[in-house]
Amino acid sequence: MPVTLIGLVAAACTTVAFLPQAIKTWRTRSTADLSLPMFLLTTVGVVLWMVYGLVLGDWPLIIGNGVTLLLSGSILYCKLRYG
Repeated sequence: MPVTLIGLVAAACTTVAFLPQAIKTWRTRSTADLSLPMFLLTTVGVVLWMVYGLVLGDWPLIIGNGVTLLLSGSILYCKLRYG
């Protein structure tokens, strides 16, 4: 149980880190200062971490990366749409 708790806290920290950027991007529709390669690589990495979590049945990985995928994916979408 302590290891799972560490994983959940780590997942919460790394997921919440995307929230301020996602909110700012949604509100302003401005992505000029964001790096497209960085968000492409980050989103692909998050998908792979989520698949890894699914294979292992590791809920902290699945939940954390699922939410992170929504946030980073929405930022990536805005970057592709608004430039």
